[in-house]
Amino acid sequence: MAQENLSAVLHSKGDLRLENRPVPEPGPNDVLLHMHSVGICGSDVHYWQHGRIGDFVLQKPMVLGHEAAGRVVKIGSQVKHLKVGDRVAIEPGVPREMDDFFKSGRYNLSPTIFFCATPPDDGNLCEYYTHNANFCYKLPDNVTFEEGALIEPLSVGIHACRRAGVTLGSSVLICGAGPIGLVSLLVAKAMGASQVVITDLFPDRLAKAKELGADFQVTVSRSDTPQQLAKKVEDLLGAQPQITIECTGAESCIQTAIYGTRSGGVVVLVGLGAEMATVPLINAAVREVDIRGVFRYCNTWPMAIAMLASGKVNVKPLVTHRFPLQQAVQAFETTRQGLGIKVMLKCDKNDSNP
Repeated sequence: MAQENLSAVLHSKGDLRLENRPVPEPGPNDVLLHMHSVGICGSDVHYWQHGRIGDFVLQKPMVLGHEAAGRVVKIGSQVKHLKVGDRVAIEPGVPREMDDFFKSGRYNLSPTIFFCATPPDDGNLCEYYTHNANFCYKLPDNVTFEEGALIEPLSVGIHACRRAGVTLGSSVLICGAGPIGLVSLLVAKAMGASQVVITDLFPDRLAKAKELGADFQVTVSRSDTPQQLAKKVEDLLGAQPQITIECTGAESCIQTAIYGTRSGGVVVLVGLGAEMATVPLINAAVREVDIRGVFRYCNTWPMAIAMLASGKVNVKPLVTHRFPLQQAVQAFETTRQGLGIKVMLKCDKNDSNP
């Protein structure tokens, strides 16, 4: 077993370092993983740039990374369903107690949940990492490590589409064509949405959305009012969409989502912006537009693995950049600059394959 465990550690705002940490020992219900592929998320970059997200404040050094897949190298004494050599995708949120949220199947809402790379919990952007075995899911042979790592953002799309009630024939507006907007698009189409419109400021992102199956793309200009954008979407579809999935967190986009959704429809808020937002709440109320929140995901990994293994969803085009773990700072800078879609870090020196 290797003695070194290179890890990407955030010490404070703007201070990301690569350092060697001890290789951890798995507890009775854990597995030790040799990490393979870890994606960089906007939240990782936000912690790096700001040292906090909302009430989650970095108080001590923390390993980043939560979109991950690796190989089992050691199992805890109580682990039955995994063995050494298994390739697994990691669900980063693990409930710490069997509270009411856990019992009702909405464990993502448990206030004491462990979550990779959310202070004070360490993430898995490192060579060796231990995780609760019940939240490690075996990957079929035809699903790559990178696809396994992309199950995390894909899960946000699955949870959002479930919360929205996307089904056969749904018409859907997606605000924002970043990684989360794009996975929401993939999932909406896989769940049977007949028409999906996607909006973004950047034409290159919309080009990727078109490649991934969006029926209509709308380039947003900063001079557009929310009502004007809502009208553009309605004109494209011939009617207002039944569902809007808002992935930007921008106040104007939340306004567009409400104005743009058909009466009796659903707006799902996925993107996180400022704590307070001015929105046309009465417009939504009198038209019976339901506004639903999304916090991460729950019970999505099995569906995501089935979608990938069957070929119903293809996430491979999302990966646009790859870096070895040794170049983590450069990889973070690439993400910060908004280059490409998904930046993937490769943590196994002997295997840089997807």
